[in-house]
Amino acid sequence: MWMLNELSTPYGDVDQKLASYFLQGLFARLTSSGPCTLRSLSAASDHNCSFDSTRRTALRFQELSPWSSFGHVAANGAILESFLQSSSSSCTQSNTFCTQWPTLLEALATRSSDDTPHLSITTVVSSPSSSSVMKEIGQRMEKFARLMGVPFRFNVVNHPGNLLDLDLDRLDLREGGAAALAVNCVNTLHGVSLAGCGRDALFAAFRRLQPRILTIVEEEAELDAAEGGEVFGESLRFFSAYFETLEESFPRTSNERLALERAAGRAVVDLVACPAAESTERRDTAAGWSRRMQEAGFEPALFSDDVADDARALLRRYRKGWSMRVADVAGRGAGIFLEWKEQPVVWASAWKP
Repeated sequence: MWMLNELSTPYGDVDQKLASYFLQGLFARLTSSGPCTLRSLSAASDHNCSFDSTRRTALRFQELSPWSSFGHVAANGAILESFLQSSSSSCTQSNTFCTQWPTLLEALATRSSDDTPHLSITTVVSSPSSSSVMKEIGQRMEKFARLMGVPFRFNVVNHPGNLLDLDLDRLDLREGGAAALAVNCVNTLHGVSLAGCGRDALFAAFRRLQPRILTIVEEEAELDAAEGGEVFGESLRFFSAYFETLEESFPRTSNERLALERAAGRAVVDLVACPAAESTERRDTAAGWSRRMQEAGFEPALFSDDVADDARALLRRYRKGWSMRVADVAGRGAGIFLEWKEQPVVWASAWKP
């Protein structure tokens, strides 16, 4: 570890960066300081978090890589097709920092057969810094909605801790029961605790809401094992691919790239040094999520040819190496995969109760 520490740096090539962040996680594990280290890193990140910096990083990431926009296109397509059957729509979402919602709002306004479609978005955030960013986003979204002539409501629910503890039945998502409801989970479900039956209980709660559509976007990695070398090895494989895509997409001196790498470094500390029951980074595979969804009473809602074509068209805007593959419902789960050099890295799917 001492020799690797001399050779590693968060400002070097991909191998040097990976060595730096994984060594930080290993050192925190050896000294039993994982949760404390993670809190310090998260506090430093929150201190530097602002609407402008968050927006700049998100938009630059979307411009240079399909990693985030792939899931947005797929989820928007499924939500839009289900919403066009209703003029009043409600959507509860994870945190997408305003890169998904304007496109959905504009599409709803221009494609709806109703002259006055209604849209209400309720977003759940887990930290005060994210809440302030979301409020700024809400103000901008309301101005955009007025421009598009769409009656619109934006709600921010600040809920620190486990998403399972949030009482979904008290959010008034349907405004009296008239609206069609979509639940949109983008890189959120892996943060639900592995302890007990937490994830299964959350899906059961979603099922009770009777949404018209439920969309899931998650990074494809088998990181829900309890402890040990399996998590370390799979984390190294997954983040190696992620750092490689950043290397291929961003200039080396990009501040936005550095911010994304630091966020990944915090995830590494969480996975390597923190107890599994306290982890917020325990990703699962498409097969694992699909099994849980089906056990909770959901059925796959296959993406239409139009949505799949939109996702393929999106990938043509980026460098070579990206591709899309339709998942085998009977095998690895429903939905579609974003692949980097034939390695699945992001999974998007849609479900109906």
